Amino acid sequence: MNTPKRSGPLGGVKIIEFAGIGPAPFASMLLSDMGADVVRIDRPGQGLAPSSEITSRGRRSIEMNLKDAADVARARDLVVHADVLIEGFRPGVMERLGLGPEPVMALNPQLVYARMTGWGQTGPLARIAGHDINYIALAGALSAIGPHGGHPVPPLNLVGDYGGGALYLVVGILAARLEAMRSGLGQVVDCAMCDGIVSLMSLFHSFAARGEWDDDKRGSNLLDGGAHFYTTYECADGRFIAVGALEPQFYEELCRLVGLDDPDFAEQGNRALWPELKRKAQVVFQRRTRQQWCDLLDHADACFAPVLTMAEAAQHPHLLARGSFVEIDGVVQAAPAPRFSRTPAAIQGLPPQRLTEAADVLREWSQDGNAAPSQERTQPLS
Repeated sequence: MNTPKRSGPLGGVKIIEFAGIGPAPFASMLLSDMGADVVRIDRPGQGLAPSSEITSRGRRSIEMNLKDAADVARARDLVVHADVLIEGFRPGVMERLGLGPEPVMALNPQLVYARMTGWGQTGPLARIAGHDINYIALAGALSAIGPHGGHPVPPLNLVGDYGGGALYLVVGILAARLEAMRSGLGQVVDCAMCDGIVSLMSLFHSFAARGEWDDDKRGSNLLDGGAHFYTTYECADGRFIAVGALEPQFYEELCRLVGLDDPDFAEQGNRALWPELKRKAQVVFQRRTRQQWCDLLDHADACFAPVLTMAEAAQHPHLLARGSFVEIDGVVQAAPAPRFSRTPAAIQGLPPQRLTEAADVLREWSQDGNAAPSQERTQPLS
């Protein structure tokens, strides 16, 4: 008996995820939100997850000991019926388990075999340990982030794990899956965070090629906080606001409303004046509280926003109106993104609360069914 279709544009897509950390679980969450049936293979004793483990939401868990030949055989049986396999181990691990691309894709030639690593499957560092901060450091991104004269500042793990990793992994999976639907043949997707980060830095390499970026002076450039019209300012209450008035018409609106009437502010593009104009603007912005600036600028074309904490963001009227956050089992988290007009994405359920039997998934998938966890307690924030 086939199970009900999941909500989202990827309904019908069957994914095996080998449990890991960082970008692969986040990519699997995004794919699940878009309707894919993601089944995670966990180590014994590690398959269940609390409601607060948001990146584990919307999939089922099968516990397997992949050092046991019988469990490896069960994993291969599942892969025969899968569309996508996701793994995030160091190069060579899946091969040693007997689950590398060659034997697995011999069983399922249409399989998209997605490999997520920091350094990639090849290169001198391929087998060396690392984390987000190391990948963004080597790829040239970390050097560009932080205050002038200060230390580079890691931007959480958004640029490496999630930007250069998970999002490129999802793009690669979807592209390879589309091609497999045309050709009938799958392929290996080698997704390395270092590659993705270099790709994300394309705009800044363009700036550098035109002589518009000073690699040696962090915090002095157009988009790194060096410009007085693209930076943050402290307010009278110690909170912060962000301005991004790049275009002349928005910059003029910002200056007019805020009262930046010093004649030097008319020279927006004069880089030599930026440090002094930042100092003068800071004096002005410190005259009012963050809320007072919001009251003045919220609905103006001044490219302004308050710098909110995560808790504050979840209660902002704009994000509330869009339903950008939801609450599931008491845990506030992001609603699925992006939005689809005809096949809306949906959170398919909590992180695994009970284990699933491999035989049950195999039976469903062999009948081309889509397993759908029951919809849990999901409420938009209001």
